[in-house]
Amino acid sequence: MNFRPAQITDLARLRELEQGVVEAERPFNANIRAGQPHYYDLDALISSPKSLLLVAEDLGRIEDTNQIVACGYAQIRESKPYFQHPQHCYLGFMYVEPNHRGKALIQQIMQRLLTWSQDKNINTFYLDVYAQNTAAIRAYEKLGFKPLHIEMQLSKLT
Repeated sequence: MNFRPAQITDLARLRELEQGVVEAERPFNANIRAGQPHYYDLDALISSPKSLLLVAEDLGRIEDTNQIVACGYAQIRESKPYFQHPQHCYLGFMYVEPNHRGKALIQQIMQRLLTWSQDKNINTFYLDVYAQNTAAIRAYEKLGFKPLHIEMQLSKLT
């Protein structure tokens, strides 16, 4: 595998992977609208000095224009004024193609993102994950993440 920062030329493939995230999350949230919603401002994640969008390429698929098989980003954000840390790093867009799962690609991507953030003196990290997504939770816990709070929802039928 080759890990590298995403480039603007990767946008079409990244949009495909984004839809993989959407489809993976639909079973956990019935409120995701139909069609192909976009979760991420990929242009900004690629171009901002406050973010790093990493991709993993399967070098065995060089002949394939869709050789990107996994991705994830880190974004430096301002923290709430009541926190001890003025900034934190938010992690998102963690996705691995189904046929490449089980190879610890997310752990490898996240470790690189954590190092990038720590090199910028950011040592507090957050991410969101659906409570029912036990596979993702296990992967994050392997890196030391712990549950922090639960967001609750009520959708009333009228």
